[in-house]
Amino acid sequence: ERMRDIIAATARANGVDPALALAVSYQESGWNQGVVSVANAVGAMQVIPTTTDWISGVVGRRLNPLDARDNATTGVVLLKILTQAASSDRQAVAGYYQGLRSVRENGMYPDTKRYVANVMALKARWS
Repeated sequence: ERMRDIIAATARANGVDPALALAVSYQESGWNQGVVSVANAVGAMQVIPTTTDWISGVVGRRLNPLDARDNATTGVVLLKILTQAASSDRQAVAGYYQGLRSVRENGMYPDTKRYVANVMALKARWS
């Protein structure tokens, strides 16, 4: 519940739909800050080190993906960038999972389509 509140507040503060941020995080980790994937994605938003480094530069301070608030900031700011660059929320969500360049060049892979469908169903629950 604490992580859910952090993600929603971070989304509101950054102009991102809280339902979208919550849906992505729930799909990624079940809002579990303690999760680390085999790809070394960390925390509730499942961010990889290179993404954390990039978003640190965007927000102007060093983000620590092990810190709940910084993890939420990393994922939410990434979502903000993706929603601004993508043609739709569906494409932005696909970009979060597969990479926006890959989605544009290759279309959504089958696993990406499932991921997007799951996230959009979760988003509808919290909208």
